[in-house]
Amino acid sequence: MKQTIVLRRSNERGQGDHGWLRSHFSFSFADYYDPAHMGFRSLRVINEDYIDAGQGFGTHPHKDMEILTYVLEGELAHQDSMGTSSVIKAGDVQKMSAGTGIKHSEFNPSKTNTTHLLQIWIVPAQQGIAPNYEQYALPKPDEKNPLQLIASSQGGKNIILFYQDVELYRGLLPKGAGVSFAVRPGRGVWIQMNKGKADLNGHSLSAGDAAAVEHEGEIVFKAQDAAEFLLFDLK
Repeated sequence: MKQTIVLRRSNERGQGDHGWLRSHFSFSFADYYDPAHMGFRSLRVINEDYIDAGQGFGTHPHKDMEILTYVLEGELAHQDSMGTSSVIKAGDVQKMSAGTGIKHSEFNPSKTNTTHLLQIWIVPAQQGIAPNYEQYALPKPDEKNPLQLIASSQGGKNIILFYQDVELYRGLLPKGAGVSFAVRPGRGVWIQMNKGKADLNGHSLSAGDAAAVEHEGEIVFKAQDAAEFLLFDLK
């Protein structure tokens, strides 16, 4: 029988420490290589980064990748070769479609505070598109709508456009609340816990934990503490 839920515990992830940058890698990245964790469907990278005050990534290139940054705490200053200059604040999502090629830099502009973020890479369905940029502030919590669609292949008002068949939801649950999600046949779901603690189909997940879900018709969440997570619905 095929395994339907595979857990990826926070302490099992790859680690990187450059002094000013501390990273946790859900999948193989940079000097961390694990052939058992090369990605999940079109989801290639989830890095949880902590960037010290006044530090960051100098100008570097990307090509043919959907790159999403979600700032959990602090701020991130961004500049790129398209002429974009912005500050991504906590609760903001930013996406670059690197396409034919783009260069950018990212720095923590604070003199005192650490920036905590997720950087996510998705392999696009088509290559060679014109690079583009989007940035939105995520909506406020809504108890009537605990799963908020924040990115899709269709895009829309305050919904990031991915050049890939992916729907990305942010889940926000107060303690004791629950929500379910129907998994369409042939698709897979990746859950990334950001904050708090929740039960997922009988499995307890805490901040930093993740789960790959396949061959499962429904996912049921129940928050043990106030919880936030990302849910990737992937072809």
